[in-house]
Amino acid sequence: MRRPESGRRRWAAVPVAAALLAACTAGGGTGSVPTRTVTASRAPTPAGPGDWPTYHRDALRTGSAPDAAPVGPLGTAWQARLDGAVYGQPLAVGGRILAATENNTVYALDPASGRVLWSRHLGPPARDGELPCGNIDPLGITGTPVYDPDTGLVFAVAELAGGRHVLAGLDAGSGALVVEREAEPPKGDPVAHQQRGALALWHGRVLIAYGGLYGDCGDYVGSVVSVPTGGAGTVLSYAVPTGREGGIWASAGPVVDGDRVLVSVGNGESVSGSYDGSDSVLALSPELQRVDWFAPATWADDNAQDLDLGSLAPVRVGAFVLAVGKRGEAYLLDAARLGGLGGQVAQQTVCPAYGGAAVDGQTVYLPCQDGLVRLTVGQDGSLRQDWRVPLGRGGSPVTGGGAVWVVDDGSGVLLALDPGDGRVLQRAATGPVPHFVSPVLAGGRVLVGTLSGVTAFTVG
Repeated sequence: MRRPESGRRRWAAVPVAAALLAACTAGGGTGSVPTRTVTASRAPTPAGPGDWPTYHRDALRTGSAPDAAPVGPLGTAWQARLDGAVYGQPLAVGGRILAATENNTVYALDPASGRVLWSRHLGPPARDGELPCGNIDPLGITGTPVYDPDTGLVFAVAELAGGRHVLAGLDAGSGALVVEREAEPPKGDPVAHQQRGALALWHGRVLIAYGGLYGDCGDYVGSVVSVPTGGAGTVLSYAVPTGREGGIWASAGPVVDGDRVLVSVGNGESVSGSYDGSDSVLALSPELQRVDWFAPATWADDNAQDLDLGSLAPVRVGAFVLAVGKRGEAYLLDAARLGGLGGQVAQQTVCPAYGGAAVDGQTVYLPCQDGLVRLTVGQDGSLRQDWRVPLGRGGSPVTGGGAVWVVDDGSGVLLALDPGDGRVLQRAATGPVPHFVSPVLAGGRVLVGTLSGVTAFTVG
C-alpha cells in the first residue's frame, strides 16, 4: 500500500478539526457528546449458532460456517441501497443484518427483505480534500464492526471530518448510542491513519488496528488500541517500534488466538541496519505487550520494495501459524514459538496475498492478488499447493454449505467453488464491490457488501 493513485501524494499535515458526533434519532439533533458508557439495565442478546458476529465469523478468523445452507442455484433475494459503500463484512446477529457504511451510518436490516429496521448516523465522514492521501472518499467506517454478546452492542470505529477516530457502541436491537469514546492511535498524526482492519473482542475489550492511508503518506505508525467495552476505563495500546509506517491494515484485523492476539505488520521506513519491528507477525499479550514475533530475513528488501507481510492477516492452522504477504512467500511458523528473524519452519513461493484467508482443518484458502489458492498444511510442517483458480482480483474467501465462497471483486461476481478441485459450482453477479470484499453465510443467505449497500443471495 505504498503507491498513491493518480499521483495524489500529499505530505502537508492537515489540522485535526473538532468534529461533531451526531446522535441522530427521531426528533434528535447534532452536537458535541461526552463519553457514554453502558448502563446496568441492558439485556444482551447471545450470538446464535447460525449468526455471524465478527469478521470471518469467529475470533480466529477462520471464515468457516459449518451450519450454512447447502450450495445450490444462486438468486438475488434483495438489494438494500444504503447511504454509502459497505467495505466491512455485514454481521448477522439476533435476526438482524448489521452493516456500516463509508458515510458513517450503521444499519440494521431485516434478513428476509433487506428493509431498514433502524439506522444511526455517527457524524460527517472525512473527505478527500482534508486527507494527505488515500483512495476512499468519503472515508467513514471501513473496518468490519464486531458484536459483543455480553453487552448486546455492535461496535464500529467512525473516521470523522478532520481525521478524528471515534469508537461507537450501539444497541443491536434499537440502534441507541450507548458507548462513545475517542480511540486515536498512540503515535503520529491522527489524520494520517486509517482504520481498515476488522475490530475484535478480547477480554472485555474492543481491539482496533491502525495503518496508513493508501499512498503511505504523512506521519503514521501502525498500532493496536484496546478500549473497554463499557466505554470507561484505561485505553491500552501498542505501537510498532519503527520511525514511521509499519501499518497494521489487513482487512481481517487482529486474530485472537487463545491468550494472545496475532497481527501482521506492513513495511516500515527503515531499509537497512538494525531490524525495526516492521514487516512481521506479532503476538501481543492482553496488556498489548509484544510476547513473540517473526520477520523474514529479507525484511529490509521487503520494506524497500513494498513487499511486506502486512497485506494478509496471519492464520492459525493446527500447530502452526501461516503468514503470506506481498512478496508471495508463504511462511509456516511454529505457533508455540514464532521464530524471530528468519525462524520459519517452512517456506514456499505461492502468490501475493491480501485480506483474510479461510481455514478448514489443515486446509487454507488463500486470497491471491489474481486468484484463489488451496494450500494443505501437513502436521509435519509441510506445505502443498492443491489447486489455483484464476480471478480478475480475488476477494477474501469463506467456507460453508459444501463450497468455498469468494467474490471476484475485479469483475463483480460471486462464486461458489468445489473445495476439492476449485471448479465453479455456482455464480451470480454482485455489481461493483469494494476491494478485499468477503461474503457472509448466514440465515440461508449469502450476504455481500457492495459500493451501494448490501446484496443478499438465496442458495437454492
